Amino acid sequence: MITHLQRASDTAGLLSYLYGPGERGNHVSPRLIAGDGHRAPIELLAEPGSLPYLAQALDAPVERLGARAPARPTWVCSVRSDPLRPDLTDAQWATVARRLVSATGIAPDGDPDACRWIALRNQPRQVHVVASLAREDGGLHNSYRDAFRLQAECRRISAELGHLPTVPAPTSPAQETSVPAPPITISSEFSGSVVAKGAIDDLAALILKHAGFQQIEDWHGRRHRLPTTTPVADQVAIASHAAEMLRAARYGVDLAPSLDAARMSPPADPLGPYAAEAALLQITDRIRSAENGADLRRAVDQLLHPEHGALERVREALEAAGEHINDLDDEAYALADRFGFAAEFVSSAQSELVDSEAELRHVGNTPQTQTEARTHSPKLPDHRGAALATSPAVAKAKVSSCLGVETTESSVAVRPPRVSGPRR
Repeated sequence: MITHLQRASDTAGLLSYLYGPGERGNHVSPRLIAGDGHRAPIELLAEPGSLPYLAQALDAPVERLGARAPARPTWVCSVRSDPLRPDLTDAQWATVARRLVSATGIAPDGDPDACRWIALRNQPRQVHVVASLAREDGGLHNSYRDAFRLQAECRRISAELGHLPTVPAPTSPAQETSVPAPPITISSEFSGSVVAKGAIDDLAALILKHAGFQQIEDWHGRRHRLPTTTPVADQVAIASHAAEMLRAARYGVDLAPSLDAARMSPPADPLGPYAAEAALLQITDRIRSAENGADLRRAVDQLLHPEHGALERVREALEAAGEHINDLDDEAYALADRFGFAAEFVSSAQSELVDSEAELRHVGNTPQTQTEARTHSPKLPDHRGAALATSPAVAKAKVSSCLGVETTESSVAVRPPRVSGPRR
């Protein structure tokens, strides 16, 4: 299961969108499946003609706050299930929604003053949970780290449903001493990322992680890769070091010649350790030279792409730095937290701009064209996201140039997104 967390300022507009046909006409049979209105008749109000009254019922605790009310008081969580698994029934999705609002503290079990919330379905394999951030007792829900709590609970639910890959059986001593077949292949993909594939058991996975590879486990299985922004010299050093350790452990390894340090002379890099600067400068030049909204959107996509964008790479690097600081020094937790908070700020910036693609298409159009586009393109109300090993070979390669500090980048399996404090 994957969650996407947002904040909205217009509850009535949000409900009109969720109960409407959707941007692509893909909303089918919108219906309420769960909720708690604290004596407000949400079941009677959850009809297209009564949506303004349902919005008023959800917003009533916010209105009582007066000047203390946040600018974006509506908490919106969209949850998708694994497309490779059977869809859940309405009753199962209702249980999922109740567990999510309980896990985040929106509506803990047995709390009479919890926030008001509803869960509705308008598509297969998806449910939307809409809640007020204002509690019945006049307090405000603290949404800090809600994204992490949501993803952790979704992982527990997926495990209970059997939607996660099964844990590999323990490797017997006889298997540990044999050479896997087929061999482990370390190569470069078209995207620029270095990947390790093949017969990777727990021992090989540990070796790859120690070398500097990042491990991802999702419903596609276990994968190991280096971020696309890893400098070429570091890619060669990490891949060669990983191959050397795997061969020492009696694994067969096919290493691409372009990643074999023994076959390559040191590449001439005019920017030295700041090779990433050149790529970002190219993105900046493309943004400045954009002649229309479409060109600008394509250039900005290199910054905002959820998997390969520059912001995602920066977030991965900051998060990896915080984790590795903890690995190197347990007492440096304050410094590690600072890197973690910085990664969450970047994640918050990604969430803030996640829906900008459609708007960028209209940049530079005439006012009349923009008005027509807004008229014929209903969209979700304004919102802001509330989400949210360095290789020994690289360290060895940089001993001679220790005038600066570098951090090998890494990524995580789940983007949870995940966060800075919500904007009030």
